[in-house]
Amino acid sequence: MSFHIALQLYSLREELSKRFYEVLKEVADLGFDGVEFAGFYGKDSNELREALYRLGLGIAGVHIPIQAFSESEIDKTISFNLALGNKYLIIPGLPPEMTRTKGDWIMFAETLNNLAKRLKQYGMRIGYHNHWAEFTPIEGELPWDLIFSRTSEDVVMQIDIGHALRAGLSTDDLIEVIKRCRGRAVSVHAKDYSKIKGYDVVIGEGDAKWLDILRALRDYGGTEWIIIEQETYPYKPPLESIKRSLKNLKNILSTL
Repeated sequence: MSFHIALQLYSLREELSKRFYEVLKEVADLGFDGVEFAGFYGKDSNELREALYRLGLGIAGVHIPIQAFSESEIDKTISFNLALGNKYLIIPGLPPEMTRTKGDWIMFAETLNNLAKRLKQYGMRIGYHNHWAEFTPIEGELPWDLIFSRTSEDVVMQIDIGHALRAGLSTDDLIEVIKRCRGRAVSVHAKDYSKIKGYDVVIGEGDAKWLDILRALRDYGGTEWIIIEQETYPYKPPLESIKRSLKNLKNILSTL
């Protein structure tokens, strides 16, 4: 299968706050297939959808805080994403009070199952994205396993490669995670990480064995979107780091 490549717009958060639509055009001009939102900068959903259409950018998903799925907010969340044309609603992490015990993570898994059922009627899917706490044992088990061993196949497993490496997983560990939850890594955050430089690297300059990871995503992940996220900028301006990550990722993909 072929992957679509998107940019997580958090990568250009400072620029977007100043000149939103100009930045979207620059992203499109680099050759990205789509974008994943992390906030909308006060823009209307219909306006955003029209702008993306004009630029030829697809919607890889939206990062949405857990609070937006409360009973008082969920109808607004659904309406906005329906108008936007987004089908992947990804929770990017949890507040500390929801992650203190094994039972907290199990309760969250049930919340995801309930949300998956509610969103399915709208053609949408809920998902969850990791940082490093999800791969730090709690009461003898990994929160990531507690979530994805208890959720339905309708819940998207959005693995962040860089965060998983920072948590201590090896490339082989990552591949096992992908295999265990076959078909659920619908979107993946492509971010490199170095034990020496941390996140201050572009794709291909850190510790990730990208060819092995991409093969696993192709063969087992059910992956539609590879989403580049640049936490820091080893090359300036920020767009230069993103450009290099995209170029390196495309070069690796060409060898698959």
